[in-house]
This record gives sequence, C-alpha cells and structure tokens, in this order.
Amino acid sequence: MNAKTVDKIATAVLYAIAGIVILILAALLGYILIQGVPHLSWHFLTAPASAFTAGGGIGIQLFNSLYLLLITMLLSFPIALGAGIYLNEYANPKSKITGIVRMTIEILSSLPSVVVGLFGFLLFVVQFKLGFSILSGAIALTFFNLPLLTRSIEDALATVPNLQREAGAALGLSRWETVGHIILPAALPSIVTGVVLSAGRVFGEAAALIYTAGQSAPALNFGDWNPFNVSSPLNIMRPAETLAVHIWKINSEGIMPDAAAVSAGASAVLIIVVLLFNFLARYLSSYLYKRLTSTK
Repeated sequence: MNAKTVDKIATAVLYAIAGIVILILAALLGYILIQGVPHLSWHFLTAPASAFTAGGGIGIQLFNSLYLLLITMLLSFPIALGAGIYLNEYANPKSKITGIVRMTIEILSSLPSVVVGLFGFLLFVVQFKLGFSILSGAIALTFFNLPLLTRSIEDALATVPNLQREAGAALGLSRWETVGHIILPAALPSIVTGVVLSAGRVFGEAAALIYTAGQSAPALNFGDWNPFNVSSPLNIMRPAETLAVHIWKINSEGIMPDAAAVSAGASAVLIIVVLLFNFLARYLSSYLYKRLTSTK
C-alpha cells in the first residue's frame, strides 16, 4: 500500500470520526431543544417556580444563575489574569515555583466538581459560617473555574509574537509597561474568548452548587435593590438555587404535575444560553480582532 492510499484512508477515517462526533452532539442538542422549546414562554421565563402545583416557571433560578455567574467571574478573572501573566511573562520555566504552580493548576483542573462542592461546603459553608449562599457558591466555582481560565489566558498571551516584547524593551518600557500597554491589548480577543467560554461552563455547573449555594430559591423582591436586605436579589448571603440545580432537583424529587415539562423547558433554556455564550465568544473575538488590527 503506497503513501497516497494510506493518506486517503487516514483522512477518511478522521473525517468519519469528526462526523460521528458532530452527529452525536446534534442528536443530543436536537432532542433537548425539540422536547423543551415548545414549553418556553415569557411566563415560564419570568414566573417563580412552583413546588406542588402546575404552571411554575424558572424566573428566580435563571436570575440566580446569571447573578452567581457574575460574582464568580468577578472573583476568578483577576486571579486567573495575574496567574496567566506570571506564568507566561515572568516565570522561569525551569523554576521549582513555576513547576508547583503548574502542578497545582493541573490538580485543580482534574478535580470532579462534586469534590469542589464538598470542599466548599466544609470550608465556606460550615467552617467560615457563610451558610448556603451565593458567596459560598461563587467562591467554590472560582476554584472550579481557575484552571481553565488561567490556561486560556496564558495561551492567549503566548500567541503574541516575541517581537512585540522586544519592541517594547527597545522603546525603554519596563516589563510591566510592555505587558500592560502592548501584550494585553494584542491578546485581548483571545482572552475575551476564553472568558466567555469559561462563563458558559460555569453557567451549567450544578454539582458544586448543590453543597454551597443551596437547593432553595426564596422569594425575591425585584423592587428592592438594597444588597443588605434578605429579600433583595443582590444579597450575596442568601441561598440561590440555580437553573442547573433546579433541573437536577426536579428530575430527582419533583412532585409537581408538570415536572417533565418544566424540566424539559429549563434544560432547553440552559442549552440555549450555553450556545449563546459560545457564539458570543466567536463574535467578540472576531470583532475585537478587526478593531485592534484595523482588518475589514
């Protein structure tokens, strides 16, 4: 068998594997969307959930998911940005400290989310007495999100050519000024892509939040924006059942008559939001690249 024949066979096998992956993904997404989209309505997206009667919605759970995501990204992004800058711009690849940091990131990335949740429960909920709250969930998700976000930021910085670093040094800029004024703007499209993709991953997380943010969604007064009031949506010390946890709870112990419809509709919303995060990442990356490079 000659080299051209082997190449054609290998190419066909790889295309077949890629096609199988796409078909599996399309089948999963299609099934969830076909089952759930017919149940979607404005009332379903905004009404509070009902534990015993039909006709409940996912309004509070959807808000909790978005609010928890915001707090998580505010906590995790500065840490991941600093770690990414250190690893790519300052760290000595042969240093023991660098090796320890990389090993820590790899260990964190390999931890199951349920382990992160149990760790958050024992440390933040019990030991620090934060209780089941948005803050406990956000801190736990920060541990869960840091490895992916740090790696994506480090890779984004690594794509910037060394010629730009040398140009900054030639202009008399310090290393920090070069990073802040040259490297970060050049890597911004890739950084934004990594942030949005990690946000989509955090939005769909459930296991870590069951033990930290809680499984209840108390009634909220959306007219009260004082973050220190118990009923305020902005209160970070209140329990917050998210959309993913709500889906798990309905399928495990839901007793409302329309539990199947609520679960299907909530799953469709979750999938749609995650898809929007992915499309938004591609759009923002392309838009920022065109703006920063003056490409039409």
